[in-house]
Amino acid sequence: MTKILIVDDHPIVCEGLAQLIIQEPDLEVVGIAADALEGMKKVEELKPDLVIADISLVGKSGIELIGEIKAYDENMPVLALSMHTEALYVERTLRAGARGYVTKNDATNVIIKAIRKVLGGGIYLSEGMSDMLLDSLYGRRREQGTSAVGRLSVREFEVFRLIGQGMKNNQIAEVLGISTKTVDAHREHIKEKLRVRDSQELLRYALQWTRTPDVA
Repeated sequence: MTKILIVDDHPIVCEGLAQLIIQEPDLEVVGIAADALEGMKKVEELKPDLVIADISLVGKSGIELIGEIKAYDENMPVLALSMHTEALYVERTLRAGARGYVTKNDATNVIIKAIRKVLGGGIYLSEGMSDMLLDSLYGRRREQGTSAVGRLSVREFEVFRLIGQGMKNNQIAEVLGISTKTVDAHREHIKEKLRVRDSQELLRYALQWTRTPDVA
């Protein structure tokens, strides 16, 4: 049996996905985790053959979790699950080490197809998502806000995302396991890259970007 670990902070999603997977005679769900910290612990304990991870976990994101999993075992495949459809998220997720990317709106047969493609050593992207990613890589015009956010490093992007969740510096530091001084430094770099004047403008930018329908 192929062992699968699900990491998602929505119980209904976890339950539905687990029920879908266990209908397959050769697949089993060996664990479910609600956040990145619990997910990494279960990766080490259960040694799954595949991890399915939501990239928008509360606190430390699934993108960072993917990076941690690949650092722990570079051969452990990860399939990203997300509501995000923008090329920016797909790029960052694949760069972190995911072997596939599916959305929560994809049909059940697509998700099973993606699981099997990744387990077989391939990379899974839907045709539409592949086209979108190629458009992005070849420099076709993006929206100005998305392009600016795309200049952030992985850690800066995580800080920006948590700012958009309304977190203060001390909360961000606790979630990411860094000092508040480091958070301050990231905020300054983010303001420079996004060309915003002060912390209030940065907060408005982050809240608006996070709540935009295409990226929420």
